[in-house]
Amino acid sequence: MLNNTTEPQHSALGKEKSKGFRVAAIQMASGPSVAANLEEAARLIEEAVAQQAKLVVLPEYFCIMGMKDTDKLAVREQPGDGPIQKFLSDTAKHFGIWLVGGSVPLASAESDKVFNSCLVYADNGKQVARYDKIHLFGLQLGHEYYAEEKTIVAGDRVVTVDSPFGRMGLSICYDLRFPELFRLMNKVDIILAPSAFTAITGKAHWEVLVRARAVENMAYVIAPGQGGYHVNGRETNGDSMIVDPWGGVIARLPRGSGTVVATIDPEYQSSVRANLPALDHRTLLAC
Repeated sequence: MLNNTTEPQHSALGKEKSKGFRVAAIQMASGPSVAANLEEAARLIEEAVAQQAKLVVLPEYFCIMGMKDTDKLAVREQPGDGPIQKFLSDTAKHFGIWLVGGSVPLASAESDKVFNSCLVYADNGKQVARYDKIHLFGLQLGHEYYAEEKTIVAGDRVVTVDSPFGRMGLSICYDLRFPELFRLMNKVDIILAPSAFTAITGKAHWEVLVRARAVENMAYVIAPGQGGYHVNGRETNGDSMIVDPWGGVIARLPRGSGTVVATIDPEYQSSVRANLPALDHRTLLAC
């Protein structure tokens, strides 16, 4: 069991003592058993709550990393019904937290494909947002080959949700490579980026992508990931992190299952945006 709790160290435009609220990113190394994954998620969520986290975000594929890509079809759920969604709702209500299921396989109109959906639950257990992953990962590099479009239907809608913590923008994993998605969110306070980056792409690009999205949007980014070796032979990058609007990594967990907890400070974010009003300076020119 690992955990990483770090208070913000604002080196620029900062304050010596931070105020705000606690958030958590959960890192897992999920396997093919939904029941086992939910049990592990429950344990880690309880860890986060013990550290006063009020917003907890699970990684992509937290509920299943199958032996093959099509395994998620067997555990797909109808929207609003099923053990995975019940777990998320019941857990949010039990602990009185906002809980984000990094991705859940939801049924689509195509029998051989699902939506890869990020679901947000309020502290009363009610689902308040759903985002279907828009950008589907594809990679052919050495012995690694991925083609999400074979089992996933792409979403077509940008999703934000108002919360007690500010306006949150939803994304999943590969979306991080497409900055225009986050611009369409229009001044969100927090970006959620649950992921399952591969070890090879994560080592090269994960941190720079997460920090860039924070800097560009002057937003906090909560980026939980899968991290470790999986039963199916896959290795994921891990390095779950929480990044502040100045691009500073304020908490991270390099490897293994655990919790990453940090304080989000709305006053600090306001000071960054006031001192460097880049979002107001944005100008689009016609080509």
